[in-house]
Amino acid sequence: QGQLVESGGGLVQPGGSLRLSCAASGITLSYYDTSWYRQAPGKERELVAGITSAGTTKYADSVKDRFTISRDNVKKTLYLQMNSLVPDDTAVYYCNARRYSAGYWGQGTQVTVSS
Repeated sequence: QGQLVESGGGLVQPGGSLRLSCAASGITLSYYDTSWYRQAPGKERELVAGITSAGTTKYADSVKDRFTISRDNVKKTLYLQMNSLVPDDTAVYYCNARRYSAGYWGQGTQVTVSS
């Protein structure tokens, strides 16, 4: 059974940076398409960024040019580098891995952007 565990969240000032990590176990990460989602209080969960098993990336318009998604298949870890953070980036961030009908979610990590 696969498992995803996020880390790296925290409190940061506007304009600051954070790097989120998502460690996978029980699955061969290289076979999976992977993504970061976020959910702010009172809002629906939304896609932030994705990277396919082939390495193709996509980003939500709100984070383009500020966030970078990457993965290390040897370390079985997904990353999200977040720069120039703004208060609207405050949310719980979740990683996701999916392949055909199989899908896994992490437990989430809180990111708070505030002065």
